[in-house]
Amino acid sequence: MADTTVSAAGMRIIKLLVGYPPQTVQDLIDATGVTRTAVTEQLNELAAAGFVERGTERLPGRGRPRYLYNATNTALFLLFARNHQLVVPFLWKAIEDVCGEELKHKMLRKLGRILAESYNRRVTARKPEERLRQLTDILRIEGGLIEISAKNGQLVLYKRSCPFISISDGKQSICNVDQEIMSHVVGRPVRRTASRHDGAPCCTFEIASAKE
Repeated sequence: MADTTVSAAGMRIIKLLVGYPPQTVQDLIDATGVTRTAVTEQLNELAAAGFVERGTERLPGRGRPRYLYNATNTALFLLFARNHQLVVPFLWKAIEDVCGEELKHKMLRKLGRILAESYNRRVTARKPEERLRQLTDILRIEGGLIEISAKNGQLVLYKRSCPFISISDGKQSICNVDQEIMSHVVGRPVRRTASRHDGAPCCTFEIASAKE
């Protein structure tokens, strides 16, 4: 789903579904003026990507039920992705202005603990290196662009994308939380060896030695 780009035709279908009761293929044909094949192909692609859900409605009599389509919450996020990038930083700014820097950091630490607990439930390996590999697989499924390789006998994680970019405050607060999440899940301190905030192309992490 994270790798899916929605075409102009697909976005048109989404906009016809959002905020309206579930619609049939014929409803969408009438609204768009395109063929049944074209509408069906778009709906199938959108459903596979998680933007559309399909249900059924039984009609009076003995006729076959018809399919009804509606937009998911994921489609709403897609529509307002740019707005989300604007609102979230302003939200953090408002929290900092009203409650102060200390409360903001408490909220970020709480966020880190909640996320770490969520990942911990899905990571089953015992060794830190294997736990890091499992965590990497989970983050990839969530849409992260992440690479992991061995360098001088040490596992190095290259985090090319950042799910927290919209709440970055320019002070690397969320970067520290991200690092703490990985450390908690891996079971050993994870060290950040490079940061995009310092000019590196991506953030890089490795497991600290047992002596650190």
